[in-house]
Amino acid sequence: MQFSIEGNYPVLRCLLNRGETIKTSAGAMSWMSDGFDLEVKSGGLRKGIARMFSGESLFLNYYTATKDNQEIVFASSLPGQIKHIKMEGQRIIAQKSAYLASEVSVEFETVFTKRFSSGLLGGEGFILQKFSGYGDLFLEADGSLYEYDLRPGESMLVDQGHVFLFEESVSYDIETIRGMKNIFFGGEGMFLVRLTGPGRVILQSMPIANLAAKIVPYVPTSSS
Repeated sequence: MQFSIEGNYPVLRCLLNRGETIKTSAGAMSWMSDGFDLEVKSGGLRKGIARMFSGESLFLNYYTATKDNQEIVFASSLPGQIKHIKMEGQRIIAQKSAYLASEVSVEFETVFTKRFSSGLLGGEGFILQKFSGYGDLFLEADGSLYEYDLRPGESMLVDQGHVFLFEESVSYDIETIRGMKNIFFGGEGMFLVRLTGPGRVILQSMPIANLAAKIVPYVPTSSS
């Protein structure tokens, strides 16, 4: 499989030869040539339901080229980036709804934060996506991306919407902001994510929840 990521509002263009397959969430395909067979799979009902909790569809679509040089294109759903990761046996954890597409040899599962109470209080931090295996993986990010390599024991505090992905070696926990005045008037909410190394962390600049909050005041509402 050959691929390119193009455009300011990026698209992922993949070129497959006969017998090659790419999988994606249902509804993610934007356009393609006519030489593909489509097969819809859940990968097991339990896994499918778990994916739904992470913001994905119950089913995954498998597109297999029936002849050479067949193009299939996936467009990003929001302004941001499409991140390519070459999976070589490592394990990474990403925000929910990050998954766009991958080779079939990449494993995708839903994971939860280690402490239920932390995840429940932390909102979006509760449900995450975990990827492992081998092959090309493509994820969607909101806005621009910034990478950090944390040393053992080194940590950083992040607004949870800005966490895009981190390696499995990085520990993840939710912390409550101290001080009632800070909580109510600081503008940062009640919780921050503490990421502790060792491992790589990638943060995103424009979480969709923040973007939506800025747009809502300008959305017309019907008068009562």
